[in-house]
Amino acid sequence: MTKTMAKKTCCMYLAFIVTTMIVSSASNLFVVGGEWKPSWTAGAAEEAEAVAAIPCSGHGRAYLDGLVLNGHEPVCECNPCYSGSDCSKLSSDCAANAGSGDPYFLEPFWMKHAASSAVLVSGWHRMGYSYSDGTYISELLVQYIRKLHETAGNAVTEGKYIIFGGGSTQLLSAAVYALSPNSSVSPAKVVATAPYYSVYRTQTQFFNSRDFSYEGDTTLWKNISKNDNTRFIEFVTSPNNPDGKLTKGLVQGSNVKTIYDRAYYWPHFTAIPSPADEDLMVFTISKLTGHAGTRFGWAIIKDEEVYEKMLDYVGLNTMGISREAQLRALKLFDVAVEGEGREIFEFGYTTMRDRWMRLKQVLSKSSRFSLQKLSSQYCSFFKRDRDPTPAYAWVKCERQQDKNCNDVLVAAGINGRQGSVYSADNRYVRLSLIRSQDDFEILINKLKTLVAKDQ
Repeated sequence: MTKTMAKKTCCMYLAFIVTTMIVSSASNLFVVGGEWKPSWTAGAAEEAEAVAAIPCSGHGRAYLDGLVLNGHEPVCECNPCYSGSDCSKLSSDCAANAGSGDPYFLEPFWMKHAASSAVLVSGWHRMGYSYSDGTYISELLVQYIRKLHETAGNAVTEGKYIIFGGGSTQLLSAAVYALSPNSSVSPAKVVATAPYYSVYRTQTQFFNSRDFSYEGDTTLWKNISKNDNTRFIEFVTSPNNPDGKLTKGLVQGSNVKTIYDRAYYWPHFTAIPSPADEDLMVFTISKLTGHAGTRFGWAIIKDEEVYEKMLDYVGLNTMGISREAQLRALKLFDVAVEGEGREIFEFGYTTMRDRWMRLKQVLSKSSRFSLQKLSSQYCSFFKRDRDPTPAYAWVKCERQQDKNCNDVLVAAGINGRQGSVYSADNRYVRLSLIRSQDDFEILINKLKTLVAKDQ
């Protein structure tokens, strides 16, 4: 079967599913002009359209779940620093929100594709615990995930297993469980290289298992593990959160297992030198499409035994992932692969390149602050060298007296995340570049003011 035929087959199957969902209850249909037409969709569609039409001055959004069911009008939820019933009032003394990683930068793309990305769910959609094959995983969605990685050229999926999780967070925990020996005598040592995503540490410590324990930075163990019979589990984030660098595992030895967190390994955040082909890779929809609130992630696994143990973990923990989340992911991925992914990745790359260049320009005028060093690199997806487009700025305060860089920025009205959150020195601060355009503009203006004062 050719790629074109495969895509047509998947699309026809998706259309069949949606059509079946619409027409599966004859009691909810009526005849108009000799044709069967759905009646139950009209009210839901009108409600969704009415909420979407509320402008909120372009500085906020109204949502369906903000609609009070007793007939009251939905309210605008304003972007940070904006207020008023229509979000039109900007507070000049409000602090820039550069702390959280909410990926609102892709919101304009999805507003442009409102029709093709919308999903209307019936009240009887997937009411059971499992799909008709008895599993918690949509096989059609698995096909789309394989197609996504083939399109982006960022991961090898052939001959590997795919499992779903509640975002990447649940899968990271499931992976630690699956890779740990069932032995309280010699629990696995979980390690990572600073600066690293704090959930690796906090989640491992929270579950406090007899089979694994968090043991700090890899620098403490990379020379010991070669002759150590203890199982090591190393977290590797590539591109790294917070500094955006492509990284590899540091701990060596036959008893070392590695979990590759590939959340940001997409063409809008980094160059894709070649498809990743590690034994266990974790991805998430939040950094691919921006839908962090959908809580959907997936892992690509080489070893069947590890796959089965991760299945057991997710099955016992949550009995699979929400069927509505899987349906929404299916719809979003169908849009993402259109035109071989050019539109979404070009949009994301262009947006992030503009933000990175503007940030560099502002901070280049100051000797007080520095940014992580990232260079242009060849990308197999774009088939050319591309500029850096990291999700986060890893800012360092260079002055000797600025021992806590976060305090310096907070005093200037900028809220980031201090270095110690990532097990790094507090001379560093992570600033999020993936929030809304409003958030970014406020951040840039605050930084301009701060740099100007220093000069």
